[in-house]
Amino acid sequence: MELKGIVTTGLEKAAYFLGQDFYKNQFMDKCGFTPFPGTLNLIVDEEKLDDIRLMKNSCKNVIKPDEGFGGVKYIRAILNEEIVGAIVFPDKTTHTENYLEFISKDKLRDKYGFKDGDILKLEINI
Repeated sequence: MELKGIVTTGLEKAAYFLGQDFYKNQFMDKCGFTPFPGTLNLIVDEEKLDDIRLMKNSCKNVIKPDEGFGGVKYIRAILNEEIVGAIVFPDKTTHTENYLEFISKDKLRDKYGFKDGDILKLEINI
């Protein structure tokens, strides 16, 4: 599935969660990379909500939580045809459904110069 998303500033909560060893270790084991402690946040068209719901609800890839934390579903994805990572769906979130969080090993805003308003292509491997 291909989506286009608009880069937006997030709530800056992901850094804490992705900094936890149990999350980092499981992402390394299951995705092959240790995620940068933060996400690149993308807003996708609301016309894609049905596809996103289906993708999220059928996802079997789960990072199991430690006590006091929530689980995270993930789907491997490629951003702009070259950046390997994953879309994450935390059990505990305040984001709307058309708000996707992408993780990778790098701090993408710094490495690629992404800024709010940029339109990026996301290829999701479902």
